[in-house]
Amino acid sequence: MKPFLFLSARPEVEAVGPEYESVRRALGVDAARLEHVRLDVEPLDDLRLEDVAGVVVGGSPYNVVTPEDQKHPVQRRVEADLARLAEAAVERDHPLLFTCYGIGVLTRVLGGTVGTRCGEPTAAVEITLTADGVADPLVGVLPERFDALVGHKEATERLPVDAVLLASSARCPVQVYRIGRHVYATQFHPEVSASDFIARAEVYRHHGYFPASELHAVSERLAAASVTEPQRMLRRFAELADA
Repeated sequence: MKPFLFLSARPEVEAVGPEYESVRRALGVDAARLEHVRLDVEPLDDLRLEDVAGVVVGGSPYNVVTPEDQKHPVQRRVEADLARLAEAAVERDHPLLFTCYGIGVLTRVLGGTVGTRCGEPTAAVEITLTADGVADPLVGVLPERFDALVGHKEATERLPVDAVLLASSARCPVQVYRIGRHVYATQFHPEVSASDFIARAEVYRHHGYFPASELHAVSERLAAASVTEPQRMLRRFAELADA
């Protein structure tokens, strides 16, 4: 069987290993089938999509709305690599799942709009599937309403022309969309458990997702959340990619 590829873009090394493990566990594959490239460390060389079953792109503290002249050179390279990947996957309709930061990259590549009006603080929020989401082979494995974990400063404000909206939340209308049959982007984090997200909140407590002084209160809210469904999305992604 072909391997899966996980692309991370987190300069905070203490967050990298846990994110990889969360994705691996949610996909339901062992480490031998999940290759990992840290885009913040090495460029994405010419990737032969036909050599992998599917690609998952993780989150990042980067924001695509940051003015270009204020982006670190590493961020500009990461976004150029992800843009090339997105264009190739859309052209080939190859299984690809962008999460959180990646949805902004894909939206811009495809001509949509990313802005800061629909950011969400670190929390569990209710996600609602659209009619297309209920019928979708990937997202449709989830209940019509479920809780998911979010924490983002930017979001898709205008969908790309050919995108199919699959899920929304009250504050962020674009939570999941699909391009073609096999390219997906999700704003919420489908890979994490509440305990995973608490650990990630500790790493990013000084990054502006919430006041650092509120870490304990944020952690308590996350611990009390019932988030049981989103990881099924990644397991389903692996099943469909292997089919």
